[in-house]
Amino acid sequence: MSSLKRLSQVFKSAERLSFYDSSKIILMSDCHRGDGSYADEFLKNENIYISALNHYYNTGYTYIEIGDGDELWENKRLSDIINAHPNVFQLLRKFYLGKRLYFIYGNHDMVKRNRRFAEENLYKYYDKPAKKELPLFENIQVMEGLVLVYQGSVNQQEGNEIFLIHGHQVDFLNSDLWKFARFLVRYVWKPLELFAINNPTSPAQNQEKKERIGRRLTDWVIRENQMLIAGHNHRPMFPEIGEPLYFNDGSSVNPLFITGIEINRGEITLVKWGVKVNENGLLFVGRDLIAGPVKLKDFFNAERIYESCSLKDPTDTKGGVFV
Repeated sequence: MSSLKRLSQVFKSAERLSFYDSSKIILMSDCHRGDGSYADEFLKNENIYISALNHYYNTGYTYIEIGDGDELWENKRLSDIINAHPNVFQLLRKFYLGKRLYFIYGNHDMVKRNRRFAEENLYKYYDKPAKKELPLFENIQVMEGLVLVYQGSVNQQEGNEIFLIHGHQVDFLNSDLWKFARFLVRYVWKPLELFAINNPTSPAQNQEKKERIGRRLTDWVIRENQMLIAGHNHRPMFPEIGEPLYFNDGSSVNPLFITGIEINRGEITLVKWGVKVNENGLLFVGRDLIAGPVKLKDFFNAERIYESCSLKDPTDTKGGVFV
C-alpha cells in the first residue's frame, strides 16, 4: 500500500471529534521526552514546556499531542521517562482527568498503539520515590489519527474536517522499517550523540528529508482536498489563504523554544514559547505569534491554488521554500 493511500485509510477510519468557535485546542508534537540523561533532547526545554502547558490548562484548552511525545526508541521503559519528568506527567494527568487530553502516536512512540503496552505503561506507572504503582491515564486510547470536525457555533453546522496525524506514514524508514530504524537509534546513534554526531536518517536533522516529507504530505492534501496538521519533520508550516492546507506544529526540541498550533474562537495560530527578558532584566517564559491568527472559515472557503504554489516555513529566517 502506498503511503498516500495509508493516510487516506487512517483518515476514513479515524475517530471524529466535534469542536466549535467556543473550543480551545493546543496541538503539539515531537516532545521526545527522555530519561533525563545526556541524550534527553526534551530536557533543555522542559521548563518552557511546563510553563506553556500550565497556561493552556488554566485557560481551558484541550491538549492534543500528535506523536513522538515520548522517546521510546532510545529508551526501553516509559516508567524511566515518567520518573525523569514527574511534573510534566502530573500536569498531563490533570488534562486527562478534565477530559481534555488526546494522544496520537508517532514513529518514536509507536509501541503505544499496542493495547497491552498502554495498559501496563500508560494506565499506571511505578513511582520510584513512592515505591508503588500509581494511576496515570487510566483506559486511555492512543490513536494513529484523529479528525476534528468544525461545527462553527453550536447552532450552525459547518462540518469541515481537520485531519491530525503524526506524518511518519509517508516516511518509509520510519514507518515500514520502524523497528530497524529504532535499532539504529537505540544502539548506534544514541551512543554517538555523546560526541555530537547527529543521526543523518532523522528528518529532524536532515533538511532534504524534511522537505521531502513536507511535499508528500502536501501531495495528500491536494489529492484529497483536505486540511491536515502533522508533525514528524520538526518543521513548522502555516500556509497562506488559497495554498494547500498542510500545517505542521513543529516540535518541542528546538534550541531554546517550543512551537505549537492553537485553535481558538474559530481561528488557527502558529505560536512559539521561549525564554524572554523583561525591562527589569528578569527572565520569563513568553509566547509569540509566528503566523496567524486566521479564521478557519477563510481557509475552508478559499479557492485552493494548487499549481505553482509554494509553502513557506514561517520560522525559517532564510526563507526556506517547498517547491
